[in-house]
Amino acid sequence: MPSRRDIVTFHDPPVPAGASPWVAGAGPSPDVRVVAPDPGWPDAFASVAERVRRALGWRALLVEHVGSTAVPGLPAKPVIDVDLVVADPADEAAYVPALEVQGFVLRVREPWWFEHRLLRGDDPASQVHVFGPDSPEIVKHRLFREWLRGNPDDRERYAAAKREASAAAAAAGEHTMQYNARKERVVREIHARAFRAMGLLDATGG
Repeated sequence: MPSRRDIVTFHDPPVPAGASPWVAGAGPSPDVRVVAPDPGWPDAFASVAERVRRALGWRALLVEHVGSTAVPGLPAKPVIDVDLVVADPADEAAYVPALEVQGFVLRVREPWWFEHRLLRGDDPASQVHVFGPDSPEIVKHRLFREWLRGNPDDRERYAAAKREASAAAAAAGEHTMQYNARKERVVREIHARAFRAMGLLDATGG
């Protein structure tokens, strides 16, 4: 279980010199569209999760719907985000080939950030984020999702930030990573409120 400090900390380790998070031939998507909430997103997640579980069986320790498509009523990029927990994300041979059979393609490898891997899939468009059992990111994603589901003011605040970031990124010809950076301040503000409400962070931020 990750520590409270790790959960409330935003870990932004620098990319090592000469390294890239992208595997050969991959890069950030230029599609920064944010669309209206779609009631079909939970079913789309169920389809992705079934393929992941079919590929990995017991090796899939957790398959969870996260991100904006997991929050009813929230606009989102039309991509299903999934957190997948495996015993050891660094052991790609234990899960990547099996996921590739199901149509997922490895796109991101970040050993310096909790051994994170990302695979993309189509039909429906999806991103499978792979972490180990001790990663604080899976807890952070779950807390953010539940906070937005239960707090309409912050849900609308985040929706406005997403629409604004999408419009600005599209006008500037930016990609998804730059879109994410444009809404990062609001994301962290909402996390801080959620952490304080859940007793993970005191009023002074400690």
